[in-house]
Amino acid sequence: MALRNALMAALLQGEASGYDLAKEFDASVANFWTASPQQLYRELERMEGDGLISARVVEQERRPNKRLFSLTEAGREAVRAYVAEPPSKPTAIRDELMVKVQCADVGDIDAVRAAVAGSMEWARAKLDRYERLRQRLLAGRTEDAYFAEAERVGPYLTLVRGMAFERENLQWGELALRRLEQRAASRRT
Repeated sequence: MALRNALMAALLQGEASGYDLAKEFDASVANFWTASPQQLYRELERMEGDGLISARVVEQERRPNKRLFSLTEAGREAVRAYVAEPPSKPTAIRDELMVKVQCADVGDIDAVRAAVAGSMEWARAKLDRYERLRQRLLAGRTEDAYFAEAERVGPYLTLVRGMAFERENLQWGELALRRLEQRAASRRT
């Protein structure tokens, strides 16, 4: 999947500045796609050049002028075409932590345990952010009411998937810490 597809997905919410998109990207799309602000801005420029988005300048008094981006009809058509394509292949995990865990038996088990614990802290923080976003999306409604009333359900469904992923990371982390501690204890005796 190209960054441009993720940006077009974010722009389905409506017009946004590059700064707003970076914040939105970090808050919602980041549960399934990551990119630096520099990558986002470069891709926005390319997308504008390709006619997928348009930009308008908003003059501001005490701040630099900002550009607001929105999908063009060509951009919406590109989203429709992208959605119609079958996924290229299932997601593959590419995680440096897994390489460290794979090497735990010949390396410093305490360092690997610290890395797992750090990963769990990160997962907890992401879950907290995702839960706050979920509450904002629901706006006091039940899930059933949200799905019946919301204009778009994709952001909520991807958010729930991101939450499940982080919960699974925590569950795996607890197992890994327990087993690594057992291995370290057996080495000490």
